[in-house]
Amino acid sequence: MTNQPLNSASNIIAGNSSKNITLGAYAEMDYNQPFAKDVHRTGNLDVHRLVLFMGYQFSQNTHFVTEIEFEHIKEVYVEQAFINHRINNALSFRGGLMLVPMGIINEYHEPTTYNGVERPNLDGKIIPSTWRELGLGVTGTLPAASLRYQAYLFNGFNGYDQGVGMLRGNDALRAGRQKGAESYMSSPNFSAKIDHFGVLGLKIGLAGYFGKSQSTLFEQLDKNNSLLRAHADSSVVGISMVGLDARYQKGGFQARGQLVNAQLNNTDQYNGLTGRDLGAQLFGYYLEVGYDLLRPFELKSKQRLVLFSRYEKYNTHKVMLGEGMTNAAFDRTDITTGFSYHIAYGAVIKLDYQRFQNADQNNMDQHQINTGLGIWF
Repeated sequence: MTNQPLNSASNIIAGNSSKNITLGAYAEMDYNQPFAKDVHRTGNLDVHRLVLFMGYQFSQNTHFVTEIEFEHIKEVYVEQAFINHRINNALSFRGGLMLVPMGIINEYHEPTTYNGVERPNLDGKIIPSTWRELGLGVTGTLPAASLRYQAYLFNGFNGYDQGVGMLRGNDALRAGRQKGAESYMSSPNFSAKIDHFGVLGLKIGLAGYFGKSQSTLFEQLDKNNSLLRAHADSSVVGISMVGLDARYQKGGFQARGQLVNAQLNNTDQYNGLTGRDLGAQLFGYYLEVGYDLLRPFELKSKQRLVLFSRYEKYNTHKVMLGEGMTNAAFDRTDITTGFSYHIAYGAVIKLDYQRFQNADQNNMDQHQINTGLGIWF
């Protein structure tokens, strides 16, 4: 159990506090400075996120978890709001607004848990972090097998809403997230993940997400009208996403990696109906290594200075169906190198350099320097 990394929600459910009410927060304040050889670029300063979370323990086995998120000062979201009822270690029932278990960042995105001022772009363009929807399901831990599992039914992506196609080539499924805000469902989607933590310092995860996008064309649809049914079907995309992730830490060395592949069915009809350019296959991966430069000094303050580098490749137009052409600009490669200076437990200062490339020969490489502050308590 000690080999399992925790996030805000799992800290509460694990009962790490003797109090009925648990309060906490995490925040990110960023400065992004793009630069180019021949033109001046202005920088961007932002209170990127401020998230307040609260947990309430009704009993030893029943907990409520919620997170309220402020983005860019002016946007407010409920990021999580669910009840977890524990039967035993192997089985808990969970329902409400929950994170979809896919990849690393979508579940573990507190700023002290990852390197880099900005989250990996794979976890935005393909896995649409922060990805949360309304649903219910089961979760549990099997210590003898060193396994943790999750399995849920969720509402799906809003793919077609009142005549507008929400899914597109650049960021695929991202604009279709419903986030628990007056969500609707024309068919449920299934999500599951298994994590293995049997080797000290190593955690491996395998996740799957299967279902269809949602469409408002099914509202009040005459079941006996085959033409209307065919029209509604053309507004729906089938989704099969599989993700593999791994994290390893030993001494001052740390490494993580992630791979995700998504097959989208019926995209040729969807693009024909909506005029969008949604890809039929999304594929990406990243590899990251880091080392704590202060580790050899064994400081009593437990400060850490992590030098890291991440290589990221992702393509939201890996395959196109129908008459649409693949867009080389959606085949992207990012390199991020920098430092994470953990000045105290729960507080970090970050500095990094990023280079963005894509396969379109007409596009120039983009360069950016980032610095930021992050806290989590």
